Amino acid sequence: MTLAQLGWHPFFEAHAAPFRESGFTVARVAIPHRDRYVLYTEHGELWGEVTGKFRFEAEGTHVYPTVGDWVVISPRVEEGSASIHHVLERRSKFSRKVPGAKTDEQVLAANVDTIFLVNGLDGDFNPRRIERYLTVAWESGASPVIILNKSDLCENLEEVLGEVESIAMGTPILTMSAKLHEGVEPLLEFLPAGKTGALLGSSGVGKSTLINLLLGRDMQPTQEVRETDSRGRHTTTRRELVLLPSGGMLIDSPGMRELQLWGGEGLAGSFEDIEALATGCRFRDCEHETEPGCAVQEALTDGSLDAGRYESYQKLLRELRYLERKKDQRAAQIEKERWKKIGRLAKDIQKRKGKV
Repeated sequence: MTLAQLGWHPFFEAHAAPFRESGFTVARVAIPHRDRYVLYTEHGELWGEVTGKFRFEAEGTHVYPTVGDWVVISPRVEEGSASIHHVLERRSKFSRKVPGAKTDEQVLAANVDTIFLVNGLDGDFNPRRIERYLTVAWESGASPVIILNKSDLCENLEEVLGEVESIAMGTPILTMSAKLHEGVEPLLEFLPAGKTGALLGSSGVGKSTLINLLLGRDMQPTQEVRETDSRGRHTTTRRELVLLPSGGMLIDSPGMRELQLWGGEGLAGSFEDIEALATGCRFRDCEHETEPGCAVQEALTDGSLDAGRYESYQKLLRELRYLERKKDQRAAQIEKERWKKIGRLAKDIQKRKGKV
């Protein structure tokens, strides 16, 4: 494998240059495990572990390597292993808030060029979920593409396609049936040699079937979805960078039952129509509720803005505002703990001086 085949870019070269001068080389993370990583390198596939210095200096789990990352390593080729010293600056990253009450970032994939948002056209189809995924995708820095899979199960395809187009804001939409091998070829146009894509979506939407089809072999196990609610079970159990015969790369990931937002910059890209309407409001700080001259409320009244879409926008906006408050509280707590450590260190120094 060459670095170019693995997606190397001048952006990474600029950040890697100081490390190269010190004798280090680079690798790409293919599979992250709990404490070890499968790395793709010019020397072949190696097992990597972060150094003790890396662990000591890490500010949180979000700075640890994830699938798609480029890392600085010192390889031990004869042992089939390597030490990971540093994670290079990411060109893009797909993040979410960690599940549960904790306010931390979880980076699901890094250095992705195109994010494929896979949706099943069966009983689990949900336009509001697409809006949420689009918001996170635009936040990542990668380009989103919407995939509508299982077209063979959809009796009103044109109607559904029109509904998705109304919320896609120009995002490319691909309709296909991976199971029947129909309509998959256009996806490869987004994955030329050296480019990286990522498949994201709920369990049961057909990501594993799609991966197997693109590879021409069964790499991932597949399972039938439940007939009662069209939900699937997790057949993919880890995130993995897959090398395709076409020369492109694709990151597969387990289906997500929970996708909480982490940043708010993607909201404008996902709800471009509402953001544009808001610029026509009489007041700059309009909350789009009862204020006079509200362009958003006028659009809701005349039907040019769908009420369900606006409700989805408001829900995501409230979620982001709440998250920002939690982030501020978390930052204050971290700063408080830092000063406590400084205080304890100062007391220890004074004690030692007193003994001398």
